[in-house]
Amino acid sequence: MKEIPIDTRTLFKPLHARLIELLKSLDEHEWNKQTVAAKWKVKDVVTHILDGQLRVLSIQRDGYFGDKGPESTAYKDLVSWLNQLNADWVSATKRLSPNVLILLLESIGDLVANYYNSLNPWEEAIFSVAWAGESTSLNWMHLAREYTEYWHHQQQIREATGNEGILNKEFFYPVIDTFFQALPHTFRNVAAKEGTTIEAHITSDAGGSWFLVRGENKWKLQSQATSVVSAYVSIPVEISWVLFSKSLRPDQIKDQVVIKGDRSLAEKVLEMVSVMA
Repeated sequence: MKEIPIDTRTLFKPLHARLIELLKSLDEHEWNKQTVAAKWKVKDVVTHILDGQLRVLSIQRDGYFGDKGPESTAYKDLVSWLNQLNADWVSATKRLSPNVLILLLESIGDLVANYYNSLNPWEEAIFSVAWAGESTSLNWMHLAREYTEYWHHQQQIREATGNEGILNKEFFYPVIDTFFQALPHTFRNVAAKEGTTIEAHITSDAGGSWFLVRGENKWKLQSQATSVVSAYVSIPVEISWVLFSKSLRPDQIKDQVVIKGDRSLAEKVLEMVSVMA
């Protein structure tokens, strides 16, 4: 059997358990703290997580589409439609108490994880990962994307409430590895000589290095450099996930990164967005 490039299937249950433990520890003040998502407080993020899990069961598992998608298939129109869908749900669920939200999340967490585990990782996914430039995706990539969503929203809650993050190798590395699948798409219009190599480094034991290499006709992501690195950027682990989920922008963190070599290529890495935004 082929090795799955990024296998997140076994991570959903333990990550969910960490979420429930976290939410049960929060007091009323913490539920109302502001997160790095500008429009959302902690309770709003929790309701968004619940929405995502309910959609997995309704749309993906049961094939029930209650909302018609936008008529336009343009990326910006899809993002606008999703943003409105998310906002509608957050507004409607303001009437739900934290205890009810926890109850609902507890009741469906295993159902979602079991559904994900039932999927053949090599079959075509129900949705493509558009931010990676894919018009169709395989299930392993779809699940990796779903995992990044689930992880980074929990991390938003942890950061807002001053709780210890989940920036360890087990939980974080699959997130950042998935995020970097968007790097070739980010550079799709950047011209460079064949063999040009860019190294993107994330600090800490949970991070690592990813290498973007210019091929004959396109950029390709590699785990190792095959030629001299032309541009290097090192990003602190604690801001990497905030940057690539678009809660921070490059001009806000340029004094916190290390850049060597071709500055324009290195700074382009900071523009990568690995969420639908």
